[in-house]
Amino acid sequence: MQKFIIVVAKILLTLLVLLVVLDWTYTTVFLHSSNRGKVEKVFNSKAGNYDVLILGSSRANNHFVPELFEKKGLKTFNYGMSGAHLFEASLLLKLMAERHYKIKTVILEADLGLCNEKESDAIAAKFLPYIHHSKVIKEHFSKLENFNELYYIPFYRYVDFDALIGFREMYNTARGKPTNILDHLGYHPLGHKPGNMKNDIRALKPIRNKYYEEIKQTCKQNHYNLIAVMTPMCTNVKGLDYFEKANKIYPEIHNLENVVEGDQYFSSCGHMNDTGARMFTSIVIERFFEKK
Repeated sequence: MQKFIIVVAKILLTLLVLLVVLDWTYTTVFLHSSNRGKVEKVFNSKAGNYDVLILGSSRANNHFVPELFEKKGLKTFNYGMSGAHLFEASLLLKLMAERHYKIKTVILEADLGLCNEKESDAIAAKFLPYIHHSKVIKEHFSKLENFNELYYIPFYRYVDFDALIGFREMYNTARGKPTNILDHLGYHPLGHKPGNMKNDIRALKPIRNKYYEEIKQTCKQNHYNLIAVMTPMCTNVKGLDYFEKANKIYPEIHNLENVVEGDQYFSSCGHMNDTGARMFTSIVIERFFEKK
């Protein structure tokens, strides 16, 4: 019996050492990359210095064209991430502050994301390789139910989110294989062939969102000027009163939902094509950045 216990103990110890080594290997690879995604760009690059920085979901990523800001002499980058919630937008901004970014103005797409305080697994996972190297990331995840497993069990986060930060992503990162995520200063243009031009958002209910409150507080503490906006949707949407309800909770959010109209400007009901995005960005620049 004693020999059996010793054998089991050795196996468990070997497994633990293997997990620690794998965890260290994966993490080391992610700590030395800055050309595959926006999270690692912030974490691994030198502190940024921006006149305009854009945050939000795909409705930020596909709707704000940094090139047009740059033509006005405003150094800009679009950090909107497809699939992101305000959970990730707040964390990314706090990470920038931790990294001593100098930012004059933050444009936040704050509309449909106001209805929930959940994390987006697909985007939140991108922060996990750095959870032991950033106090901000650790504290942000500390409220989640599975925090202890993610933080204390070696290699658990890489197994649990294998499709996002597992072997394939680690291998491509180690090879330095770039993606197109950082192209066009972070902006992702959509084509003109329309997709689904119907949408129903009647089930969405805006709430007083703690992560939006965090973003406001981070901007206040770091003297970032915050411009929160709601971006356009196509005309064939049921439940457009959502935007009015959001404004009742947060009157400071600029409702720009209807400043671009016409299905020819949309790739899908919730996302403008490149032509629509350029029209929308020009309106934003004129409204908030042009001297009257």
